[in-house]
Amino acid sequence: MNLPNKLTVLRVILIPFFVGFMLVGEPLYYAIALGIFCIASLTDLLDGKIARKYNLVTNFGKFMDPLADKLLVSAALVCLVESGNLSSWMVIIIISREFIISGFRLIAADNGVVIAASYWGKFKTVFQMAMIIMIILTLAGIQNTFFGFATILVTWVALILTVVSLVDYLWKNKAVLSENNNK
Repeated sequence: MNLPNKLTVLRVILIPFFVGFMLVGEPLYYAIALGIFCIASLTDLLDGKIARKYNLVTNFGKFMDPLADKLLVSAALVCLVESGNLSSWMVIIIISREFIISGFRLIAADNGVVIAASYWGKFKTVFQMAMIIMIILTLAGIQNTFFGFATILVTWVALILTVVSLVDYLWKNKAVLSENNNK
Protein backbone atom coordinates (compact mmCIF):
# COMPACT_ATOMS: atom_id res chain seq x y z
CA MET A 1 0.00 0.00 0.00
CA ASN A 2 1.49 3.33 -1.05
CA LEU A 3 1.74 6.47 1.11
CA PRO A 4 -1.34 8.28 -0.28
CA ASN A 5 -3.48 5.22 0.40
CA LYS A 6 -2.05 4.90 3.91
CA LEU A 7 -3.00 8.54 4.54
CA THR A 8 -6.54 7.83 3.31
CA VAL A 9 -6.80 4.81 5.63
CA LEU A 10 -5.46 6.93 8.50
CA ARG A 11 -8.23 9.47 7.85
CA VAL A 12 -10.85 6.73 8.15
CA ILE A 13 -9.23 5.37 11.33
CA LEU A 14 -9.27 8.86 12.90
CA ILE A 15 -13.05 9.27 12.43
CA PRO A 16 -14.21 7.17 15.43
CA PHE A 17 -11.70 8.95 17.69
CA PHE A 18 -12.95 12.31 16.43
CA VAL A 19 -16.57 11.30 17.05
CA GLY A 20 -15.74 9.94 20.50
CA PHE A 21 -14.15 13.19 21.64
CA MET A 22 -16.94 15.25 20.07
CA LEU A 23 -19.63 13.32 21.91
CA VAL A 24 -18.06 13.82 25.36
CA GLY A 25 -19.31 17.40 25.20
CA GLU A 26 -16.58 19.17 27.19
CA PRO A 27 -14.44 22.08 25.91
CA LEU A 28 -11.15 20.20 26.35
CA TYR A 29 -12.48 17.21 24.42
CA TYR A 30 -13.81 19.48 21.68
CA ALA A 31 -10.30 20.90 21.37
CA ILE A 32 -8.87 17.38 21.03
CA ALA A 33 -11.56 16.53 18.47
CA LEU A 34 -10.64 19.68 16.57
CA GLY A 35 -6.99 18.59 16.46
CA ILE A 36 -8.01 15.19 15.14
CA PHE A 37 -10.29 16.78 12.54
CA CYS A 38 -7.51 19.11 11.37
CA ILE A 39 -5.03 16.23 11.08
CA ALA A 40 -7.58 14.16 9.16
CA SER A 41 -8.30 17.11 6.87
CA LEU A 42 -4.59 17.58 6.20
CA THR A 43 -4.26 13.92 5.19
CA ASP A 44 -6.89 14.67 2.55
CA LEU A 45 -4.79 17.50 1.17
CA LEU A 46 -1.57 15.50 1.29
CA ASP A 47 -2.74 12.19 -0.15
CA GLY A 48 -3.98 13.77 -3.36
CA LYS A 49 -0.90 15.94 -3.84
CA ILE A 50 1.48 13.04 -3.23
CA ALA A 51 -0.52 10.66 -5.45
CA ARG A 52 -0.53 13.09 -8.37
CA LYS A 53 3.06 14.29 -7.96
CA TYR A 54 4.58 10.81 -7.79
CA ASN A 55 2.07 9.08 -10.07
CA LEU A 56 0.75 6.92 -7.22
CA VAL A 57 -2.92 7.12 -8.21
CA THR A 58 -4.63 3.77 -7.59
CA ASN A 59 -8.15 2.40 -7.94
CA PHE A 60 -8.22 1.99 -4.16
CA GLY A 61 -7.37 5.68 -3.77
CA LYS A 62 -9.92 6.77 -6.36
CA PHE A 63 -12.59 4.89 -4.42
CA MET A 64 -11.53 5.43 -0.81
CA ASP A 65 -10.34 9.05 -0.89
CA PRO A 66 -13.73 10.61 -1.68
CA LEU A 67 -15.46 8.09 0.60
CA ALA A 68 -13.13 8.96 3.48
CA ASP A 69 -13.84 12.67 2.91
CA LYS A 70 -17.59 12.11 2.95
CA LEU A 71 -17.36 9.97 6.09
CA LEU A 72 -15.27 12.57 7.92
CA VAL A 73 -17.44 15.54 6.99
CA SER A 74 -20.70 13.65 7.58
CA ALA A 75 -19.51 12.44 10.99
CA ALA A 76 -18.56 16.00 11.94
CA LEU A 77 -21.88 17.41 10.76
CA VAL A 78 -23.89 14.79 12.66
CA CYS A 79 -21.86 15.52 15.81
CA LEU A 80 -22.56 19.25 15.40
CA VAL A 81 -26.30 18.54 15.12
CA GLU A 82 -26.06 16.34 18.22
CA SER A 83 -24.34 19.17 20.10
CA GLY A 84 -27.11 21.56 19.07
CA ASN A 85 -24.76 23.81 17.11
CA LEU A 86 -25.89 23.14 13.56
CA SER A 87 -29.39 22.85 12.17
CA SER A 88 -30.36 19.40 10.97
CA TRP A 89 -31.95 20.78 7.77
CA MET A 90 -28.57 22.24 6.76
CA VAL A 91 -26.88 18.91 7.35
CA ILE A 92 -29.56 17.11 5.34
CA ILE A 93 -28.86 19.43 2.38
CA ILE A 94 -25.09 18.95 2.64
CA ILE A 95 -25.22 15.16 3.00
CA SER A 96 -27.91 14.85 0.31
CA ARG A 97 -25.62 16.69 -2.11
CA GLU A 98 -22.90 14.15 -1.42
CA PHE A 99 -25.25 11.21 -2.07
CA ILE A 100 -26.50 12.79 -5.29
CA ILE A 101 -22.98 13.44 -6.58
CA SER A 102 -21.81 9.94 -5.59
CA GLY A 103 -24.73 8.36 -7.43
CA PHE A 104 -24.11 10.60 -10.40
CA ARG A 105 -20.45 9.56 -10.49
CA LEU A 106 -21.47 5.89 -10.45
CA ILE A 107 -23.71 6.43 -13.46
CA ALA A 108 -20.93 8.33 -15.24
CA ALA A 109 -18.37 5.61 -14.47
CA ASP A 110 -20.78 2.96 -15.75
CA ASN A 111 -20.88 4.92 -19.02
CA GLY A 112 -17.09 5.24 -19.16
CA VAL A 113 -17.15 8.93 -18.25
CA VAL A 114 -14.73 10.39 -15.71
CA ILE A 115 -15.93 13.61 -14.13
CA ALA A 116 -13.31 15.87 -12.60
CA ALA A 117 -14.00 17.93 -9.50
CA SER A 118 -14.96 21.52 -10.24
CA TYR A 119 -13.73 24.68 -8.59
CA TRP A 120 -17.20 25.13 -7.06
CA GLY A 121 -16.81 21.72 -5.42
CA LYS A 122 -13.37 22.61 -4.13
CA PHE A 123 -14.62 25.93 -2.72
CA LYS A 124 -17.53 24.05 -1.14
CA THR A 125 -15.13 21.67 0.57
CA VAL A 126 -12.93 24.48 1.89
CA PHE A 127 -15.92 26.35 3.33
CA GLN A 128 -17.43 23.20 4.82
CA MET A 129 -14.15 22.39 6.54
CA ALA A 130 -13.80 25.99 7.74
CA MET A 131 -17.39 25.92 9.04
CA ILE A 132 -16.77 22.71 10.97
CA ILE A 133 -13.52 24.04 12.43
CA MET A 134 -15.11 27.35 13.44
CA ILE A 135 -18.10 25.70 15.12
CA ILE A 136 -15.84 23.31 17.03
CA LEU A 137 -13.66 26.26 18.09
CA THR A 138 -16.81 27.84 19.51
CA LEU A 139 -17.56 24.62 21.40
CA ALA A 140 -13.98 24.58 22.69
CA GLY A 141 -14.45 28.02 24.21
CA ILE A 142 -13.61 30.63 21.55
CA GLN A 143 -16.55 32.97 21.73
CA ASN A 144 -16.99 36.61 20.90
CA THR A 145 -19.36 38.63 18.78
CA PHE A 146 -17.09 38.90 15.74
CA PHE A 147 -16.18 35.19 15.74
CA GLY A 148 -19.84 34.26 16.18
CA PHE A 149 -20.82 36.44 13.21
CA ALA A 150 -17.95 35.04 11.10
CA THR A 151 -19.02 31.49 11.94
CA ILE A 152 -22.60 32.18 10.87
CA LEU A 153 -21.37 33.81 7.66
CA VAL A 154 -19.05 30.90 6.80
CA THR A 155 -21.87 28.42 7.56
CA TRP A 156 -24.21 30.16 5.12
CA VAL A 157 -21.50 30.44 2.46
CA ALA A 158 -20.77 26.70 2.87
CA LEU A 159 -24.46 25.90 2.45
CA ILE A 160 -24.83 28.14 -0.60
CA LEU A 161 -21.69 26.68 -2.20
CA THR A 162 -23.04 23.19 -1.51
CA VAL A 163 -26.14 23.95 -3.57
CA VAL A 164 -24.28 25.92 -6.26
CA SER A 165 -21.69 23.16 -6.70
CA LEU A 166 -24.46 20.57 -7.02
CA VAL A 167 -26.33 22.57 -9.67
CA ASP A 168 -23.07 23.30 -11.53
CA TYR A 169 -22.03 19.65 -11.42
CA LEU A 170 -25.37 18.37 -12.68
CA TRP A 171 -25.70 21.04 -15.35
CA LYS A 172 -22.21 20.54 -16.79
CA ASN A 173 -22.64 16.78 -16.87
CA LYS A 174 -26.34 16.42 -17.70
CA ALA A 175 -25.51 14.32 -20.77
CA VAL A 176 -24.49 11.50 -18.41
CA LEU A 177 -28.15 11.05 -17.47
CA SER A 178 -29.46 10.96 -21.02
CA GLU A 179 -31.03 7.72 -22.19
CA ASN A 180 -28.62 7.60 -25.16
CA ASN A 181 -25.68 6.90 -22.86
CA ASN A 182 -26.86 3.43 -21.92
CA LYS A 183 -24.55 0.66 -23.07
